[in-house]
Amino acid sequence: MLGDLSRLLKIEQLLLEAERPFDSDIKKQKTFYYDITDQITNPDIHLIVLEHQKDIVGVGYAQVKSSKPAHIHDIHAYLGFMYVSPNLRGQGINQHIVGLLAQWSRDKGPQALYLDVYSQNSSAIRAYGKVGFTPCLVEMKLKL
Repeated sequence: MLGDLSRLLKIEQLLLEAERPFDSDIKKQKTFYYDITDQITNPDIHLIVLEHQKDIVGVGYAQVKSSKPAHIHDIHAYLGFMYVSPNLRGQGINQHIVGLLAQWSRDKGPQALYLDVYSQNSSAIRAYGKVGFTPCLVEMKLKL
């Protein structure tokens, strides 16, 4: 999968471009969210890459993390790098990716999945709601 690194870096830029309208603090120039090499090689991370006709059409990862001490679970899985090609959205690709990541996570021990989604991104909120996610926390910011 390291051979896919350059293609995954391009997908990351598409993801950033899609999220810029929701977050004016994302740099306008090329920047990065993720350490994709780590996502590929870290045994506590499971990266899913879906292809159709040699094009990457969907990605996502799950990472096992320690939970907050106040939570009833010691570990959880965090989902990130969630992206589906715009022309294929609404066809169940996101549900498929989340299902694969949920199964991997269950096998690793976590009993909860978390992810971040922009509060204004109603289509993403609907997509995650279809697979059982519910809103839990709203991160707020104040520019100084």
